[in-house]
Amino acid sequence: MNSIALLVLLFIFEDNSKIDMEIVLYRIFVKGRVQGVWFRKYTFNEANRIGLKGFVRNDINNSVYIEAEGSLVQLNEFVIWLHKGSPLSKVSLVTFETSELKCYEIFEIKP
Repeated sequence: MNSIALLVLLFIFEDNSKIDMEIVLYRIFVKGRVQGVWFRKYTFNEANRIGLKGFVRNDINNSVYIEAEGSLVQLNEFVIWLHKGSPLSKVSLVTFETSELKCYEIFEIKP
């Protein structure tokens, strides 16, 4: 993520008091060299470190699909991390959209 996009995220979420309390779900699509490079395992570890719930799975066209629930602060930290990914990955695009909560209890790796 470039520095301008990061600054925009920080500006938008400057007032964290309200954002920390609301739980939302992000549907995240990650493209690039993200299969066969331990991307799901590293994503699982990072999601658990941040405290997110949901899942990560390989998707069609050698991409990865993630559903993650947490606060906007947690989710945006996660999206920033996804641009880096695992040491062997090469992420070319990360997109996300909000969706209805599913009330996941854990974060898991799906096949």
